[in-house]
Amino acid sequence: MNMGGPSTTSEVQFFLTNLFSDPDLIPLPAQKWLAPIIAKRRTPKIEQQYDEIGGGSPILRWTREQGEGMAKILEELVPGERFKSYVMFRYARPLTGETIEEMKRDGVKRAIAFTQYPQYSCSTTGSSLMELWRHRDNMKLPNGDGIEWSVIDRWGTNPGLVEAFAQNIEKTLAEYPPEQRSKVVLLFSAHSLPMTVVERGDPYVSEVAATVSAVMHRLGNKNPYRLVWQSKVGPRAWMTPQTSEALKGLARLGEKKVVLVPIAFTSDHIETLYELDLEYGGEAKELGIDLRRAESLNGSPVFIRALADIAAEHIKGIRSGEQGHTSVQMGLRCPGCKFERCGHQKSWFARGGR
Repeated sequence: MNMGGPSTTSEVQFFLTNLFSDPDLIPLPAQKWLAPIIAKRRTPKIEQQYDEIGGGSPILRWTREQGEGMAKILEELVPGERFKSYVMFRYARPLTGETIEEMKRDGVKRAIAFTQYPQYSCSTTGSSLMELWRHRDNMKLPNGDGIEWSVIDRWGTNPGLVEAFAQNIEKTLAEYPPEQRSKVVLLFSAHSLPMTVVERGDPYVSEVAATVSAVMHRLGNKNPYRLVWQSKVGPRAWMTPQTSEALKGLARLGEKKVVLVPIAFTSDHIETLYELDLEYGGEAKELGIDLRRAESLNGSPVFIRALADIAAEHIKGIRSGEQGHTSVQMGLRCPGCKFERCGHQKSWFARGGR
């Protein structure tokens, strides 16, 4: 499960309309009517950005490759079982309902909703699970049996994930002369979040920070680093410092060597290929910063193995009775949550989607 992205520029308006229609991500007044208007106005600008990164997002291709690789390894880790990966995007095809229909045709009886947001937020993983819950009435197979669901809802400090990030960072640091490497600033960049979401108790910020801390521990804490935030939308207050402002501040402080690390994304898409590489890369050049970006996880064998290990552990935990259909953390609503649908959704998954 992931947000998805338009595979071609012709899909941009459809993607934006779905994105701005999501009340869990971007709450808007009169959202049903306002979202399509905002999407239409933003489409030409976003189409141009996708043109500059090759005419579309590669997120579907990478997600399929990661899922298929995971499924092959799972058949070795959990002998005697067959596995198939499905892609379920929130804002682009294949959409949630489309994937459910495909699963019904395949006769699926047991499914794991595996978020590809390693760190949990109500605006990302929560939104995807909410959309799946909304389709609950469609989750019936022809013989009347339902699908048993469980959820892998967060895994930001998994050792395999940490190792995959660390290896990509080390590869980028190796591009600098040995005597300079320990002085390079690591700038971990994650998608920002509105402060209204943070203030109601959303765990995303602390979970992203935990991932960063685990990666730095694996790297031996040899480099100075900061966690920064990107992709702010609209005039409201979001988590800061913004990545672009952090680059300006570092330049002012005399820090001229920076490695950008996309720490909350599992593959390349517009936030890495355009925002980090082209937009911030251009700004850094003007500021006199030698800016390089750690490669995204994409087809990393270490990362794909991590996905398989996480799924295998999840399956074995449910079979042994040592864990439920969801994590302990997923069962806790944000202290400031006032959305009853959130509680209903969490209870539904805790019962195995029944």
